Amino acid sequence: MVIVVGDRNLLPHRELFESLLPAESEVRWHQRFDERAIINDLPAADVYVGGRFTTAMAAAAPRLQLVHVAGAGTDNVAFDALGPRTKVANTFHHEDSIAEYVLSTSVMLRRGFLAHDRALRQAVWATSVYNDSLPQPLTMRDAHIGFVGFGHIGSKSWNLLRMLSCTASAVTGRGTVDAEAQGLSWAGDATDLGRLMTESDVVVVSAPLNAHTRGMIGPAEFEALGSEGVLINVGRGPLLQQQALYDALSTNTIRAAAIDVWYSYPGPDGRGVPGDLPFAELPNLLMTPHSSGVTHDTFVGRVRDIADNIRRLARGLTLARTVR
Repeated sequence: MVIVVGDRNLLPHRELFESLLPAESEVRWHQRFDERAIINDLPAADVYVGGRFTTAMAAAAPRLQLVHVAGAGTDNVAFDALGPRTKVANTFHHEDSIAEYVLSTSVMLRRGFLAHDRALRQAVWATSVYNDSLPQPLTMRDAHIGFVGFGHIGSKSWNLLRMLSCTASAVTGRGTVDAEAQGLSWAGDATDLGRLMTESDVVVVSAPLNAHTRGMIGPAEFEALGSEGVLINVGRGPLLQQQALYDALSTNTIRAAAIDVWYSYPGPDGRGVPGDLPFAELPNLLMTPHSSGVTHDTFVGRVRDIADNIRRLARGLTLARTVR
């Protein structure tokens, strides 16, 4: 069995991955996503592992039985180009790491620590102890958390935040979350988004990106969140309308945001602005490079899942976590 790996995040775990594969496996590793170089290996491939799979790659892979995304999102897979015998599977394990990010950024932004850091670098002690115009910040106790999406990430984040005596609600595409079982105040569908934004002190966005969710949070939603509201996006950048996000932060329509997912991404050299607007100039924005789920624990778990599915494929067993 020939396995082509085009996801560099698995490289630190190469030894573990190969130790878990069937004995007859041949693994062809790529240091980065280079479509042309990967295509050269695909004619012999039975399995491709990576987050991006293009139409050209599908045309070059007549033997392909499985595209295994090394993460949850499958929005960069050209499903329509795949042959009928090719399965697509994903994996998770990022939810614990992202939940830590949600917890830490919620506290940091609600307490104003980001502003404190920036001010003190300019020798300004920006606290009510020295400035009567500054309010004493609130803790997370009794803060209401609104979850836009409540899958692996939302539920894990809530498990941490509820320990701080928060309350929470959630909206999902299908509206099938059992609020009582999850310890939520209420749960609804996308038609309840305005209510969720209005009631929340912190909004955590982790919904999947699709035709229904693209741009779902715009000017009206930011206005509803209000001037003390904090927003955290760990889903996909285009869930938030780019101009509306910039305007909401630059005019203090909302208090602050932590954004880990963006509108544009860099090339292989890791350099590039994350959007069309000057987000880097905003003092109330915590910017991170899609790193909330990038931990050792995340990728060890993913390596084990992917290897398990490859063993299942080799033995003719039903694959886990297939999305096609």
